[in-house]
Amino acid sequence: MDGLLVWVYGFNLILLIIHEMDSAYWHEWKLFNLKGGIEGFLIIHIPMLAAFFYGFIEVFKMSLMGIIFSIILSIIGIGAFFIHRYFIKKGHEEFTTPVSQGILQSVLVVSIIQLAFTIYILIK
Repeated sequence: MDGLLVWVYGFNLILLIIHEMDSAYWHEWKLFNLKGGIEGFLIIHIPMLAAFFYGFIEVFKMSLMGIIFSIILSIIGIGAFFIHRYFIKKGHEEFTTPVSQGILQSVLVVSIIQLAFTIYILIK
């Protein structure tokens, strides 16, 4: 199960990066009223992605820090799905294309699987 978590974490990280690419297309910073435009949006992703790539290394080592990063990444993925569903229900047209929806739905499913694997490893 440990080795499987490495693959699931990596796949989820890829899906979330693809979602962030889609977010740049949809000008997500406007949706969240973030200042700085595309420049600020890109800059905030540098430490965020660095942290989650570090988390990938820690998951590979099966350290406690890796377990924590895995839980956080899972929660972010689940949250991303529901936050975007909320905006869509409020009438926003961003992230409504089939590919955007497919990415978000994939993030949700993989995040739930990742969280389940992580909890299993934590309690075993």
